[in-house]
Amino acid sequence: MAIPIVYNLRSVKSRWTSTIVAVIGIAGTVGVFVAMLSLARGFKATLVSSGSDENAIVMRAGATSEMTSGVGLDSVKILQDAPGVARTVDGPLLTSEDVLIAPIPLLSTGTDANVQIRGVSTNVLAIRRQIKIKTGRMFQPGLSELVVGKNATTTYSGLTLGNTISLGSAKWQIVGIFDAGGSAFDSEVWGDAHLISGAFKRPDTFFSSITVHLTSPDALKQFKDAVTTDPRLKVDVTSEIEYYASKSTRMTQLITVLGGFVAAIMAIGAIFGALNTMYSAVAERGREIATMRALGFGSASVVTSFLFEALLISFVGGLVGCLAVLPLNGLTTGAMNWQTFSHLAFAFKITPVLLAIGVVFALAMGVLGGMPPAIRAASRPVAHALRDL
Repeated sequence: MAIPIVYNLRSVKSRWTSTIVAVIGIAGTVGVFVAMLSLARGFKATLVSSGSDENAIVMRAGATSEMTSGVGLDSVKILQDAPGVARTVDGPLLTSEDVLIAPIPLLSTGTDANVQIRGVSTNVLAIRRQIKIKTGRMFQPGLSELVVGKNATTTYSGLTLGNTISLGSAKWQIVGIFDAGGSAFDSEVWGDAHLISGAFKRPDTFFSSITVHLTSPDALKQFKDAVTTDPRLKVDVTSEIEYYASKSTRMTQLITVLGGFVAAIMAIGAIFGALNTMYSAVAERGREIATMRALGFGSASVVTSFLFEALLISFVGGLVGCLAVLPLNGLTTGAMNWQTFSHLAFAFKITPVLLAIGVVFALAMGVLGGMPPAIRAASRPVAHALRDL
């Protein structure tokens, strides 16, 4: 027969000081674990949301990123006539872009950090349709004007509406702030591609990449087959959403591994705390356990009872840890994007799945911390314990 649950609840209440210590240890471990996972999830979500399955990105064959790519103007003219490219009365929906980085002081520290500068075509908003001008207006072609992502304007010094800044060999006026829906573009600065190239002494007949708006997501294969088999072109074609998803892999793995390592170190301490709590319970309740065994409660019942008690403590610790990190959800932070070597602002993203993982992690610590004391309690000879009564 099973030992009543109320017995475990009263036991936890009677040893509230050691219970609180165990709960705090587990809560801290779970909090750090979930926070690091949400950091990785937020970084990945920021990059993945930059892409659209209706867009294709064209780069030089073999290039691993826009920063290492180069597509000539002659190739752009060929791409404009490729099948699958969406068109309007103003022409094909295609933006030739030059991507580079420039140092600008951070508002938080005053030290320089790399911001990603993107020279774009004037029809870019018709291609990246998730991006909207929040305040001000779009830059005018042929003028030294910039539009700035909403995160960039709050991250870097001087990137405010109406301000004039120096980039490369030119001075630029900031005429608009755009909202890219929390994507990586929110950390970028955009201007006319030809003027951006000239200011940084780059030839304006070569571009880092070409982004094409397709007639539909299904048109990607048709467009890719036509472009990659054209002997005049030496380019690779990737779905925009797949491109940005691949750029998140390295940093996401780094954060996850680092977070797992830190959580593992903390988990060892939390497990020892649970062990100490449960071993103390065994020592204090030796006579009670012997009495219950004498009344007919089997070893399995004793193990189950102590294990339930450890799981109860760890479950509470897991809930406390999850609740403690919830305020981080949506909080914006920043890190180096190792693919572009630019500073990228992104938000913690705490999801129900991550919270569930945190609770499961806590329960795992409870099992590791509760099983040895439970087995010890069940294996103690009844006759030896009863002699102490």
